[in-house]
Amino acid sequence: MGTLFAWASFPLLRLWLSDFEIIGLLVVCFVGGVLAVHRTGSDLGVVDHGSIVWDEIVPFWLVLLLCPGSWPWQLAAFCLFRILDIVKPQPARYFDEMHKNGVGVMCDDLVAAAYTLLILAIARFALA
Repeated sequence: MGTLFAWASFPLLRLWLSDFEIIGLLVVCFVGGVLAVHRTGSDLGVVDHGSIVWDEIVPFWLVLLLCPGSWPWQLAAFCLFRILDIVKPQPARYFDEMHKNGVGVMCDDLVAAAYTLLILAIARFALA
């Protein structure tokens, strides 16, 4: 649900903020997310509780900022991000398994976002 929320809310960010301002917001949201996710996980007794979705929202906003704006590209980005978040290729798995705190929870999704952007860039280059 966090990734869907990110996709639905991103047009509002685009409406009100420049790319530079969105990048600044993402940095603040990531750092704040590390702290909030850590605290929430501690309070719930589960580091990466299913109700915590901030770790999906912030990295997917980054993906949407950097991928082409048409809906087919965004749909591909959504599918790739979800698959990569579930599969957790290295180093996402490292963060997930070795850092049982807000850093690990946020960074494994950041890695999924990086892989998503890499695959999209390769696809865009191949289609050009």
